[in-house]
Order: sequence, then C-alpha cells, then structure tokens
Amino acid sequence: MTNFEETKKQFILPEGVVYLDGNSLGPMPKNVSDKLANVLYDEWSTMLINGWNDAEWMFQPEYLGNKISRIIGAEENSVVVGETLSVRVYQALSSAIRDTKKRKIILTDSGNFPSDLYMAQGLLELLNDQFELRVCEPNEILKNLNEEIAILMLTDVDYRTGRRHDIAEINKNAKDNGIITIWDLAHSAGALNLKLKDWNVDYAIGCTYKFLNGGPGSPAFIYVNPKIIDMIKPSLMGWLGHKTPFDFSHKYIPGTGINRMKIGTPPVLANAALTASLQIWDTINMDDLRSKSIELSERLINGLKSSCPNLKLASPTVAQDRGSQVSFYFEHGYPAVQAIIDRGVIGDFRSPNIMRFGITPLYISEKDIDLAIDIISTVIQNSLWDKPKYKKRKFVT
Repeated sequence: MTNFEETKKQFILPEGVVYLDGNSLGPMPKNVSDKLANVLYDEWSTMLINGWNDAEWMFQPEYLGNKISRIIGAEENSVVVGETLSVRVYQALSSAIRDTKKRKIILTDSGNFPSDLYMAQGLLELLNDQFELRVCEPNEILKNLNEEIAILMLTDVDYRTGRRHDIAEINKNAKDNGIITIWDLAHSAGALNLKLKDWNVDYAIGCTYKFLNGGPGSPAFIYVNPKIIDMIKPSLMGWLGHKTPFDFSHKYIPGTGINRMKIGTPPVLANAALTASLQIWDTINMDDLRSKSIELSERLINGLKSSCPNLKLASPTVAQDRGSQVSFYFEHGYPAVQAIIDRGVIGDFRSPNIMRFGITPLYISEKDIDLAIDIISTVIQNSLWDKPKYKKRKFVT
C-alpha cells in the first residue's frame, strides 16, 4: 500500500495553503534543489562539455522515458522525453499521416485541448488541406469510427470538466477499423492507472509539469508502440533522432527504435528537476493512487453539494468517468476562484465559467479537502468574490 502521508512529506508546500492545482502545475519536490545543485556544481561547472559523456546528459531522454513508461503502463524503451507537448502532438500526427494511405480524415472531439487542434490545423494547411479535421462531440466518438477515418487524435481527460474517455474501448474499436490512434495524456499521466501496452495504443504524448511535478515548462514525452516504431519515419527529423548523429551526415537516417523520435538537445537542467521528481514515483502504486483520488474527489463533491447549491458539478457524477480533478460551473467563477485563492485554497478557472480543483493524493489529504470545503463554502455563501480586486483578469487564469 502506498503511504500518502509519507509522499506528502516529499513536497515543499507553503504553510496554510491547500494546493488543488496540481492538474495545472505540480508543486516542487524537496529533492529538486539538491539534484539541480549536483548538476550545476558537480557536473556542469567541473565537467564542462564532458558532461554530455561523463554525466550521461545525452542519454536523459531515454532514461526519463523509461521512468515514465512504468507510470503509463508502456513497454520498456518505448518513451522518450524532450521538447514541448505541442511539438510532440505535431510529431505524432505528422508521423501518423505518412501511413494513412488513401484515408483522409482525422477525427477528434470538441473536448480536445486547443493547442492540439491548432497543431493539426497548421499541419493540414501545410499539406494544402489534403486531409480533413473532423470534430465531433466526446460522446459521439464511437459512432464516428469507421473505415473512412485515417487517424483518431484525442485528449484522454477533458482539461475543463475532467471527463475521461474509455481508452480501452475506444482504442480497440479504432484499431478494429484500421485507424491509427494518438492519445494526449496531459491530464492522465500520473493521475490514472494507464495501460498503453495492453490497450495497443499507437502513439501517446504528454507533459510532465502537471501530475508528474517536473517543474514549470518541464519537457514533454512521446510514446510509440514498439510494434510500429521501426516502420515510422518522423517528419520532424531532428539531429538527435539520426542513427549516427555525430557522423554529421547530410542525409537523415532514422535511429533505432524510439530513439528516432528524439529531436533536439536535451534540456539538462529541466531534466534534472524531472529526474528528482520521478524518483518519488518509484514508491507509488497506481491502483492505490487512483483509489485515493476518487475517495478525495467524492469527499469534495459531497461536501460542497449541500453547502453550495449555486455550484453545478461540471465533472461526471460517476467517479470512473472523470480524471483526477473536480470542476464546477459558476456564473462568477473567475472572481470566486480569486477569492478562494486569497484565503489559501489554490484552484484555477477555465473560461467561460468553470472552477477547477485538482485532486492529487501525493500531497492532498482528507484534512486538506475538508479545509477546502469550508473555505469554498464561505466564499460562495457570503458572495465574498463580489469585489473589484477579484474581478480584474490576470493573464493566467
């Protein structure tokens, strides 16, 4: 059994703050500063350029990828880390398009994260609109899967409501119809018990700064099914994805296996912080994590149900149908969130009227949830949000 009292001790959390925004940015693990200091003062400052070999900086993408593969239920040597999530979306989609043959429709849903849609739109414009991006409602995915569809590109957990897809069912149906599948796990990795190997997913991408607590802007990851990796020729043909990068050949020859999905130079300092964070996951049982997340989510929902009738649950009522967040509709959602933050409970807001609260058992307890219920209820019941200072929009909401 995972001891969540012990995992909480491994994070730096401001006194008097209940942090319910780990679905947007995870807090800092205590071991990050020591790891960064080690890289700065024992490696970079003394080894200089030799660090690429002697400290094995160049192999961080694969090392970190294997750490993440356990968390997402993937095969060993099927994940690499680097670049941003948007770049990884583009990379997966552009690689998949090479194998679509005569099919020309990419299916997604209206719950997909906007950046994923932007990446697809930009790529299709570059290809002179030879392909169609078809957008349906999340609950209409299955009935839209047929032999006309080339690629299915979905975000597993809706960033606004927390509604999650049934990856196992949808992916099987897609593969039965000969469809290439791409899953965005930004709000799933580190929150749900994923089984990419068992589900036969083709591609998956995700970020590491949310539930994986890798730090602001920490690098993204990409997974490719080992059954197809050696047949893939990436469209983003980066230097480090070359079979022999230090031969400096002018002709691209893809590297072996997942290494061909590497693109640019590893961000060594960012990777150091992520390395420290991922050490915590060595002690985490994903079934325990998911069970605790549901327990805490239900506690928050039930606690606010009677005290805040003005809040309408935006997340699915069935626990298994949502990720590790609870969202509410509220007409005055933005100022309400600001007032709640002002009183020590950090959540966030998503336009036009959604208040979001991330449920992260690694550092959130029953006591934290009860305090959050009390503060949220006080703000809503007494309209404490109704002040000019809370209504002025900040750039990041």
